[in-house]
Amino acid sequence: MSARTKDSRWAYWICMVTSFLVPFMISSLNLAIPAIGLQFQGSQYQLNWVVASFLLVTGSFLLPMGKLADLTGRVRIFKIGLALFFAGSLLCVAAPSIHWLIAFRTLQGFGASMIFSTSMALLTALVPPQERGKTLGINVGIVYFAYSSGPVLGGVLCSCFGWKGIFLFLAALALLVLIAAFLRLQGPWIRPQVTQMDLKGSLLCTVGLILLLYGSSSLSLSNLYWVVTLMGLVILAAFVVQEGREAAPILPITLFTQNRVFAFSNLSSVINYSSIFAMPFLLSLYLQTVRSVPLKSAGLILLVQPVVMAVLSPVVGRLSDRIEPRILSSLGMAVNTLGLLLFAFLGMDSSLPLILANLAFIGLGYALFSAPNTNAIMGSVDRTQYGVASSTMGTARVVGQALSMAIVSLITTRFVGPWKIGTPGYSSHFLLGMKACFIVFTILNFIGVFASLARGARQELSLVEG
Repeated sequence: MSARTKDSRWAYWICMVTSFLVPFMISSLNLAIPAIGLQFQGSQYQLNWVVASFLLVTGSFLLPMGKLADLTGRVRIFKIGLALFFAGSLLCVAAPSIHWLIAFRTLQGFGASMIFSTSMALLTALVPPQERGKTLGINVGIVYFAYSSGPVLGGVLCSCFGWKGIFLFLAALALLVLIAAFLRLQGPWIRPQVTQMDLKGSLLCTVGLILLLYGSSSLSLSNLYWVVTLMGLVILAAFVVQEGREAAPILPITLFTQNRVFAFSNLSSVINYSSIFAMPFLLSLYLQTVRSVPLKSAGLILLVQPVVMAVLSPVVGRLSDRIEPRILSSLGMAVNTLGLLLFAFLGMDSSLPLILANLAFIGLGYALFSAPNTNAIMGSVDRTQYGVASSTMGTARVVGQALSMAIVSLITTRFVGPWKIGTPGYSSHFLLGMKACFIVFTILNFIGVFASLARGARQELSLVEG
């Protein structure tokens, strides 16, 4: 076996293990939030920001980091991102207050933005086009294995070491990957002809997304956040205008105006995450507050969806190498539409086996959508744009997640009103709000089916690196 083949395999597994880090952190950290609140005596708003600060920073810096990686080297930015994620994880263990914990979480998020904007580009460049779907399917499977193992392994870590055990585990795993990356990961990355950073576009993009995500996540607090959200949208509109004039934009607008597959695949991603991401949050509250299902049992029920996705994603990824991604992704969104509609009819005494079956059904739909959609996006651009495509895809995901939670916040706040968990009227009011959320999500996903179909046939680009 040649040294180059060994390094390629090392690079392959480095990217795969890195894909485990963040989804595991997201799914396991939910278990640690009560313990963090008890230790630091934090308010609910502060506890929300322990989670939201990471998402906000990651989403806001993805595009600038993707461009920077294309200009200075994807491997270099990937390594820096790993180092920052490791440092942030270790500092979270030593956080003296909840304010410092939130600050260290933003450092984690900044590192994650570098990782997200490069890892998919590195992974895509490692494999030939005819094997891309299989590889991306395995990658998606690892992501959902991380989501499904988070509640189990995270529970063990919390039991043995407290909430800091999760961050210790993340720091240790990140350090191992970082060492492997410095020893083995030397390429590949492409240096494009244009070698200047779009500073104005980067600023507009970052500020616009921060305002949009921050405002939309807090809309239920006061009217001020509607103004913040509107400002974010205005700045993002200015960003689009700026990018159309820029010689070396961080997001080439032509990718959307001249690349139908890329544009509609990313739109489908935003819609999909907008309609699916908040589902476990709603069902967790439904199971524990409306149905009085014990915490451990509720966690096991919610494991069904990510387990099905983890098992099926590699299979669907291989199928997307032979079947048009738009067909598989559109079928997946259609399956999700039906599944979300069925959840809109949940009641006080709905059958738990039927809930399990519907979660597995939605897991099938998500698996049909995710890997083929990623394959379509990465296969619609040439190799010099893998970094931009990867970071755009990550930004679409984060924006969709934020919109999903914004929808839930607006609707459940209106229906639940002053009722609190544990009071006699909470369950019935929450149930009505949850049904309204699922109706909105069903409509969104139904629209997404047509957005997915509108992308047209896949455009394979097989440019030689040079």
